[in-house]
Amino acid sequence: MKKNVFFADASLLLVAFIWGATFVIVQNALAFLEPHSFNGLRFFIAAILLTAWLLIFEREQLKIVSRKLVVSGIIIGVWLFIGYAFQTMGLLHTSSSKAGFITGLSVVLVPLFSFLLLKNKPGMNAVIGVSIATAGLYLLTMTDRVEFNIGDGLVFICAIGFAMHIIFTGKYSSNFPSLLLTVIQISTVACLSIVSAFFTEDWRQAINPEVILQGSVVSALIITSIFATALAFFAQTRFQKFTTPTRVAIIFAMEPVFAAGTAFLWANERLSYSAIIGCLLIFAGMIFAEVPMKKTQHFIKKKQKEAL
Repeated sequence: MKKNVFFADASLLLVAFIWGATFVIVQNALAFLEPHSFNGLRFFIAAILLTAWLLIFEREQLKIVSRKLVVSGIIIGVWLFIGYAFQTMGLLHTSSSKAGFITGLSVVLVPLFSFLLLKNKPGMNAVIGVSIATAGLYLLTMTDRVEFNIGDGLVFICAIGFAMHIIFTGKYSSNFPSLLLTVIQISTVACLSIVSAFFTEDWRQAINPEVILQGSVVSALIITSIFATALAFFAQTRFQKFTTPTRVAIIFAMEPVFAAGTAFLWANERLSYSAIIGCLLIFAGMIFAEVPMKKTQHFIKKKQKEAL
């Protein structure tokens, strides 16, 4: 059991690393392609890849497709789309540092929603870990003190979306095949992103060869579609059943740490002393939350039995 938990947490940490490491790549691509258009293409390509894998290697899973499965996948996908969409809209009206902090507040919202919706009371180690990680997020991202604005509100809705995505992934991942559930949620995000691009952006840029074939756009689409979308969300759906939503949220709080590290290495961006302390606090919060407690182990054991 402990081996499964360790492997699950390590896999989710790798997912956070991939998301953080691709942040600079996505930023470069967005200089040529608008956000909803980019996400529409990114998730569409990922959906095609996952569907091809399903049809070639896991076709037996199609026999258990049901209305409940489809609805569950759509629900997860809608919350994931809300996270991406409102983060994009919010960034038009607020700074990236504030957006990073507010998005990271999902680490606080997950245990709250988990308790309200699933009646899962977080252990003391998780509460302390969340508190330490939140303080670290503030030091890492909040470099200005601008008053609250509409952009901040939109990004807060994004944080709710990402938190609910973690909650519902944890709820449904034990009940259905991981690949099939991932295909449905990724396809949902692709469809909603394409529709949003059609109504809010110049969607013709997404089919313009001069834009799509830009080196930074091609590389970003390939890397994010395969690693940051198809493999990352499949891994989350596959392994989240072996841990708690709160621990997942704290692990994912490492994403801005990895983003800051890769920005330093690839874009030569400097980190302030407060940002470095923030990175250390987020890491400390994640480690503290990993300290085993009886209630946490009981929850994991229960989820594993349900998965069998």
